[in-house]
Amino acid sequence: MYDVRPNFIIGFHGCEETTRDELISKPNELVFSTKPYDWLGHGMYFWENNYTRAILWAEDKKQKGTIKKPAVLGAVIHLGYSCDFLDSKYIRLVQHYYTSFKNRSEISGDELPKNKDVPSDPNGDLLLRNLDCAVIEHMHQQIFENWKKEIEENGNSSIRNFDTTRGVFTEGGPAFEGAGLFEKSHIQVCVGNPNCIKGFFIPREEVAFPQEDAIF
Repeated sequence: MYDVRPNFIIGFHGCEETTRDELISKPNELVFSTKPYDWLGHGMYFWENNYTRAILWAEDKKQKGTIKKPAVLGAVIHLGYSCDFLDSKYIRLVQHYYTSFKNRSEISGDELPKNKDVPSDPNGDLLLRNLDCAVIEHMHQQIFENWKKEIEENGNSSIRNFDTTRGVFTEGGPAFEGAGLFEKSHIQVCVGNPNCIKGFFIPREEVAFPQEDAIF
């Protein structure tokens, strides 16, 4: 009853400036991430209502030599039917699929992926989320296969595929000594259904308000 998120959110995507401009001019030519260590599985990623985190991420990529000119792309997103890990229901769901994934790996003799640190991260945030990504993708695939089976057998299905995946992450060092707040904490949204992205925009800079010549 409460699985569909009715509201729109603003998402920010840190990227190369040319990538931003291409998506502004050709908004239907999306490029989804399919890296094996994506935190929320495969899709297009956005920082929820967090322009600063998006530009800091892009600037960090510039320092590492993977981006030449950092930029931020804004998006209006409808979460739709969301696997929202801020909701305990979906934590329990992914736990179920972890057990399924683990059992399948043991039967096939495959080694279970692991989340890993990177040498450049002093905080031990397990930035390479290979296990999380594999489990979430396993969940999506199992749901899709069951949906497809019901469609083929009955012509319809009560099963729904997720439109988006959403999670909250504590990341970075403490904001100050002894703090329970962390420098890079954020909410991240991974869009799987491109129809959830209602439009892109170039974020404008804030101006002083009110001004003497303001029109009311």
